[in-house]
Amino acid sequence: MPRINLLPWREEERKKRQQDFMIALGASVIAAIGVIGLTLFAYVTMIDNQQDRNARLEAEIAELEKSILEIDGLERQKERLLARMEIIEKLQRSRPEVVHLFDEISRTLPEGVHLSGMRQTGANVELSSTRVSALMRSADESEWLTNPDLTNIETTESGPARQSEFVVTLRQVSRDTEDQR
Repeated sequence: MPRINLLPWREEERKKRQQDFMIALGASVIAAIGVIGLTLFAYVTMIDNQQDRNARLEAEIAELEKSILEIDGLERQKERLLARMEIIEKLQRSRPEVVHLFDEISRTLPEGVHLSGMRQTGANVELSSTRVSALMRSADESEWLTNPDLTNIETTESGPARQSEFVVTLRQVSRDTEDQR
């Protein structure tokens, strides 16, 4: 019987399969490296885009915080101006009150009563006089002066005679108080 040697053919076939396997393995490794590289590139690109957005947001936030500080400064300035305007308006409203006070004092001062002193502290007016009862009665009937109160009695010697001096405290009625009634 003739001898046919099939081993080299099988060996060649095995080498060819092994070579095809190595080629496929190399292609798979290269494809995997490519996929991993593309994935990393995509992630790096997304991270860079997000960092750019974050930087833009931080810049906008810093600008808004600066605007908020500026608005707060303007609010405080507005409050100070409104307070000043209120004070000026109050002074403007109280301007005629001094005229009314002196006019009312001259009207309520009974005949023969002389003032030896006058002092105003806020709405309180202190009048010093020697005839207190007539002054208190006439002040009680006044529309601009209220709450007459005898606060101090002093005895002074004027030459051979002794003289008593009284201090009466009155409350000045302002236009604001009058409007609230």
